[in-house]
Amino acid sequence: MNAVTTPASASHVAAAHSDDSRERLDALAGLSQRLLDRARTSGATQAEVNCSEERGLSVNVRMGAVETVESTRDRGIAVTVYFGQRKGSASTADLREESLESTVAQACAIARYTEHDEAAGLADANLMAQADAEGAFLEFDSWHPWALDADRAVDLALACETAGRESDARVSNSDGASVGSSASVSVYANSHGFIGRERGTQHSIGCALIAGKGEDMQRDGWYSIGLAEGDLESPAAIGRHAAQRAVSRLAPRQVATGEYPVLFAADIARSLVGHLLGAVSGGALYRRASFLLDSAGTQLFPDWFSIEEKPLQQRGLRSAAFDAEGVATRDSALVADGVLQRYVLGSYSARKLGLQTTANAGGVHNLEVTANSDGLDALVRGMGRGLLVTELMGQGVNAVTGDYSRGAGGFWIENGEIAYPVDGITVAGNLKAMFRAIEAVGRDVDPRSHIRMGSALVGRMTVAGSD
Repeated sequence: MNAVTTPASASHVAAAHSDDSRERLDALAGLSQRLLDRARTSGATQAEVNCSEERGLSVNVRMGAVETVESTRDRGIAVTVYFGQRKGSASTADLREESLESTVAQACAIARYTEHDEAAGLADANLMAQADAEGAFLEFDSWHPWALDADRAVDLALACETAGRESDARVSNSDGASVGSSASVSVYANSHGFIGRERGTQHSIGCALIAGKGEDMQRDGWYSIGLAEGDLESPAAIGRHAAQRAVSRLAPRQVATGEYPVLFAADIARSLVGHLLGAVSGGALYRRASFLLDSAGTQLFPDWFSIEEKPLQQRGLRSAAFDAEGVATRDSALVADGVLQRYVLGSYSARKLGLQTTANAGGVHNLEVTANSDGLDALVRGMGRGLLVTELMGQGVNAVTGDYSRGAGGFWIENGEIAYPVDGITVAGNLKAMFRAIEAVGRDVDPRSHIRMGSALVGRMTVAGSD
């Protein structure tokens, strides 16, 4: 990948107004085919090419002043070749013919000297996604360029930070506000004759503020992301929400060490699904580095709990008609009635395990987690007494054993109400036991992730605070 940063100018706005994405996709598709042809004439039995281009604008402000303005244009070209089941890869960002020829030659040279690998090779040809008669794949309403210039982006970031700083006198400082916009096009092609085109946009506004003074300062923030400008929260609302979160953390206390119900706020709860995904991914499984070895078909969660993968969802943050190997995606249960239905596999890890790809090369797509309760407020009322976690720190998760220990901050709940903020604590357990102990998932889904999940109540965990 090559990134070129230039001063933001009217050219970025012109690019947003004049949508040349389809022409760029056609050019990348043509380039991919030329590279595949070159690989074949060099003796490769199979080959695949990834080409991508991205344009973006980002600004950062702090305390009413502009800190950075960046306009970026990135390009990446990666070539992978197979000589039988020996693999070689090389990449470039240079479109000159001599550079492209050298990239293919380097990939072929590497493949000739690598060891034979029984699992190496393209995904099976019969699994490739099928285009329509005009060679197009289903699109998911993911292309919404924002006609944003640097001046407008700075104005939005300043408005966000100002709204937050002025909303509460206890806000004493700022870590800044940012606005970003990007648009990318990409092509994946392979020697099965598959050529897949994708395009997408993503925009964001965020703010982080500091409340209090001296040793009593607390920091928090808020952000909004979306595929379209209209999906974003207003800058003022983001700034005010950041201020409210920072102020709410002032004068924290600790809690006595013990076992309590723990309620993970929605933006934190999805990390539990992230740990599940890591444990059921093909790479962890064939390396035998997972606490969920041989778990397909077993009960991991309560019987009301389900996770559905929906890659064909309109306006999804990670929708796709095909995965990173061209394999057709489809709606599929990951967990149903608490039972793990399958693993998360690309073709290489599937072959290593003697299974078939689940169209997850490159990762999972949109995940929907079952809710069985109302939102956060209802869960707080229902839990009576315990801990609401709104922040996690550290990486204290053992992927092999499932042991879980993370630094945390949030609020103590007493009599079904938030009593006071807490920090300097640790929440601990084992992920297998935590999954089974999930008592409720709320409908308060945080839309800022492809893992769509509400707040989650784990019935009992160890909370280490003051003795």
